[in-house]
Amino acid sequence: MIAQQIKAAIRDIPDFPKPGIVFKDITPILKDPGLCESIIDAFVEQLQGTRIDAVAGIESRGFLFGLTLATKLGVPFVPVRKAGKLPFTIKQKAYKLEYGTATIELHTDAFEPGQHILLHDDLLATGGTVTAASELIKEMGGIVAGFSFVVGLGFLNGKERIMPICDKLIILADY
Repeated sequence: MIAQQIKAAIRDIPDFPKPGIVFKDITPILKDPGLCESIIDAFVEQLQGTRIDAVAGIESRGFLFGLTLATKLGVPFVPVRKAGKLPFTIKQKAYKLEYGTATIELHTDAFEPGQHILLHDDLLATGGTVTAASELIKEMGGIVAGFSFVVGLGFLNGKERIMPICDKLIILADY
């Protein structure tokens, strides 16, 4: 049921951010507080029994539900930011996107070594960003506890790319 509600709320934006890409815009979901609450509840339910010491939300749309999810789970929220956005000591990771390259950063004191980190983003496409975030967390001594996404684009095979990292994967609405 939650998958159908999410799909009904999402709008497709053709040729964004470049020609040939159909962008799945989740912002209409944000106009429905009840749906937002249901999304968080669905994540919490599916995470029962999983050790999570922090939720890492990937910039920028991963912040939208990531912070609320962390709060609901009673754990800290860790922002995974684009290069140049964090003011303290950072560790970086460069990676390839389906339409370019990017660099992400974490504060070096974002979590303690050995902590279990749930990686959250709004959408799983090819898995490039979340793979880079996973590598960064591991390099900093963290353990990837799982992944959570509001939407997945199954035809881009992101699942196959990230499942070897951790098999705890939640996608609420898959296309």
